[in-house]
Amino acid sequence: MAKQAIGLLETRGLAGLVVGVDAMLKSANVELTGPMKQVGSALCNASVSGDVAAVKAAIDAGAAAASEAGAEVVSAHVIARPDEAIDQVLPQAAAARAPRK
Repeated sequence: MAKQAIGLLETRGLAGLVVGVDAMLKSANVELTGPMKQVGSALCNASVSGDVAAVKAAIDAGAAAASEAGAEVVSAHVIARPDEAIDQVLPQAAAARAPRK
């Protein structure tokens, strides 16, 4: 079954992103799509997936928590019913990666 929605949260600074991701996972029935990533220039992002309403609630909660923690929220976005090809650009969970030899 394809994901119903994907949510993206980007902050300036890792600490704020960790606070935001914690709030997202506690506030709604969503799943962390992959590891949190550092983009550069102190920008960090994370993505979650789940039902459209759950992802929207999680992103709102995560952005509010990160902002309250003093982080600059650069972007908080929800993509409803994403195309299956989007999986090629999203970070993959550690279990999905091929083991190194």
